[in-house]
Amino acid sequence: MKLIVGLGNPGKEYAITRHNAGWIAVDILLEKYGFNNEKSEHNSIIYFSVINGEKVLFVKPQTFMNKSGIAVRAIMDYYKISKEDVIILHDEKDFPIGKNQLKFQGSAAGHNGIKSVIQYLNGEDFKRYRIGIGQPEQGWQIVDWVLSKIKEDELFEMKKSIVENIEFLNDWTNEEPFNKIMSKYNAPKTN
Repeated sequence: MKLIVGLGNPGKEYAITRHNAGWIAVDILLEKYGFNNEKSEHNSIIYFSVINGEKVLFVKPQTFMNKSGIAVRAIMDYYKISKEDVIILHDEKDFPIGKNQLKFQGSAAGHNGIKSVIQYLNGEDFKRYRIGIGQPEQGWQIVDWVLSKIKEDELFEMKKSIVENIEFLNDWTNEEPFNKIMSKYNAPKTN
């Protein structure tokens, strides 16, 4: 069983904000791969799917960003999912919009959602899919920047870049080694 968690904040006011890039990615993945059931449990909305014969849970935690780890841990414990079968989808301010990257482990780099996941998973050794949201514009504080609305053209670019990498999940559920998947999907795009 695989667990795909998109980090974000619940509530209409946060729907299309930079910090909700993880939820935007979950919606795109659900559109591509589909789901057969949806539940609200463990402080989350969980979408149940099967890809290549593998059960996959797509999750939008409802705990707010800073407490994301609570929901992730509860789902892992309840469904007996190991850390190596988890990918966290989250916004990445150090990447421009349109650049995304799969990563195996690392620090939180100031991201409070990732900080919470690290705390509740007892370590930094879990997979991530980092979605570029761009650096704060002149005069913006980081907290205001991540909670700001994504402009329409930026949202289009973000969604397009996620769609370009969407097959990573197909490969992962086909048991391809993650380092091979990273090499394939993190390679610069050539036109």
